[in-house]
Amino acid sequence: MAQVCAPAGVPIAYPVTKKVDQQDNYHGTTIADPYRWLEDDNSAETKEWVDAQNKVTQAYLGQIPERENIRQRLTKLWNYERFSVPYKEGGRYFYTRNDGLQPQSVLYTMKTLGDTPRVLLDPNTLAADGTVALAGAAVSPDGKLLAYGTAASGSDWNEWKVRDIETGKDLTDHLKWVKFSATAWTKDGKGFFYSRYDEPKEATRLTGVNYFQKLYYHKVGTPQSADTLVYDRPDQKEWGFRAEVTDDGKYLLITATKGTAPKYRVFYKDLSQADSKVVALVDEFEASYDFIDNDGPVMYFVTDKNAPRKRIVAIDVRKPEAANWKQIVPEAKETLMGGSLLNNQLVTEYLADARSMVKVFDLKGKAVREIALPGIGSASGFNGKRKDNETFYSFTGFTNPTTIYRLDLKNGKSTVFRQPKVDFDPSQYETRQQFYTSRDGTKVPMFIVSKKGLKMDGSNPTYLYGYGGFNISLTPAFSPANLAWMEMGGVYVVANLRGGGEYGEQWHVAGTKLQKQNVFDDFIGAAEWLIANKVTSPAKLAIGGGSNGGLLVGAAMTQRPELFGAAIPQVGVMDMLRFHKFTIGWAWTSDYGSADNADEFKALVKYSPLHNLKAGSCYPATMVTTADHDDRVVPAHSFKFAAAAQAAQGGAAPILIRIDTKAGHGAGKPTAKVIEEVADRWGFLARALKMNEPAQVAAK
Repeated sequence: MAQVCAPAGVPIAYPVTKKVDQQDNYHGTTIADPYRWLEDDNSAETKEWVDAQNKVTQAYLGQIPERENIRQRLTKLWNYERFSVPYKEGGRYFYTRNDGLQPQSVLYTMKTLGDTPRVLLDPNTLAADGTVALAGAAVSPDGKLLAYGTAASGSDWNEWKVRDIETGKDLTDHLKWVKFSATAWTKDGKGFFYSRYDEPKEATRLTGVNYFQKLYYHKVGTPQSADTLVYDRPDQKEWGFRAEVTDDGKYLLITATKGTAPKYRVFYKDLSQADSKVVALVDEFEASYDFIDNDGPVMYFVTDKNAPRKRIVAIDVRKPEAANWKQIVPEAKETLMGGSLLNNQLVTEYLADARSMVKVFDLKGKAVREIALPGIGSASGFNGKRKDNETFYSFTGFTNPTTIYRLDLKNGKSTVFRQPKVDFDPSQYETRQQFYTSRDGTKVPMFIVSKKGLKMDGSNPTYLYGYGGFNISLTPAFSPANLAWMEMGGVYVVANLRGGGEYGEQWHVAGTKLQKQNVFDDFIGAAEWLIANKVTSPAKLAIGGGSNGGLLVGAAMTQRPELFGAAIPQVGVMDMLRFHKFTIGWAWTSDYGSADNADEFKALVKYSPLHNLKAGSCYPATMVTTADHDDRVVPAHSFKFAAAAQAAQGGAAPILIRIDTKAGHGAGKPTAKVIEEVADRWGFLARALKMNEPAQVAAK
């Protein structure tokens, strides 16, 4: 197949990126790393390079006539009320709401569902530019205090404070260096458990490796320096800890993680006994264990132990050996995603071919009912306590804005609690699920979303999106961004690749380490199906993905550049030989492996996007995106890849990098920044795929 190249035009004058003589030896193989200097995000030289690249990118984007119309339409589409799923604690309801274009969503509380909601915390007042986001919230069991975390400029580092819910005023508490932490109050409301790291050096705050997480107890009204160390493992630098307190207040559950693998150890501490020891309940990293609730010493867990698609078991802490576990809900053909104990019943969430279904069981595992959902989509929520006879959940689809429902657990009936109104007609769009065959014969599903009456003549601009990693499932979800794309005449496609969690742990493992190439083959297979069945053609096909999905895009465009007209790798992991040397990157070795291992190095170097760019190749039009405060996937990945791709490009298609400022990996990004980024993305693709239909993107 001929490679897709932009026609020759005025060449882009890219900033000159110097090369250094840096070479590394990996198990006898010498690998050059000429752009190593770009890893230093604090250097004046790197900052000058960033400014120069942004000037080139913005000049290019500024010449795209469709971009402003797209931005105006996105602004109108985004201007609708958005709600989170309410939860109840201490006799109060809590939820977040965004009135449409607010930079950050606002936290509200009310005593009854009929009350006028009261603002409890407005993050938009914390920074003039809206770049401080609410990163977490936990209400004390008596409903009197709110512990809340904030993140600045998209960083994973959080600061936590405590607010009096009645007065709305903050207390003196101020916790720092919190990252990847849950927050669990004690039953008496006097304090909470949380996880933190030691204070980092300022120069490497956004890049330094994160090891030795510790679990602490903070007593309200005391300084952080007085916090009690509850559990740490000086012998295990990679272990992380997540705390939960049982609703009866008797037990602290500590889930130990190692990297991102869904394999946990579980410990507990009897909070009713002073100075009780932390005791191991499950002391091997061999399966996942997600705590649901307890009956005294009997703990209910969702686990994939001996059940790749998961089941529910009861473990008695007095007889913790696996031989004594009691199976409550057996493994099903669908994938069990989670469960709650509500109305003295187990409310469980499943995925059936990446679509949500909800089943209710009694405590002996007998099926009670299936909850009727509004259609093909994703349901989540179902929070509460075992005596609650109501709960709330959200439901969303590709063309269904997220609607909040109240579920009456006595009769299984759902009623609309909050339903947004968006400026579009969903009846004009359709979603279909298509199974296709990957390279090794595996059947893989994808969702194809478009306006109704799609012509199969190969002319449709198509955006193929994927992720394929870390046991994360891609399920139907509404996005104003994707709606705008479809209004422009585009087709939106989501492929459910191996490496994800759609079909349980076996599906996940099939896309990890030495089998990671399966993920790229699945993605390429989706592209080939779309082309063969005339949904689109190479010149009209764009690929996109973020983080691990950015790696996916980088691997696909370097392996099969002729298949694509455009590529947008967002905040991607592009240097597969050095990712584990920054922040939390070491934790990803459970999915990727490590270049420190000879066999895994051989697999990594074969697909690492940075190391598979070939000089003179004709790469598709590419816009790499990253952010200066990304301390999850450090921006050096994107910097080095963009520099190398610009040097390697043999065709005339542009290779640009868009570097956001005062932003991070994506979480907490202000609405206006999100809209600007999407307008740039769709504008770039309108030009790269020659959509040239400004009438379809006119502001309505």
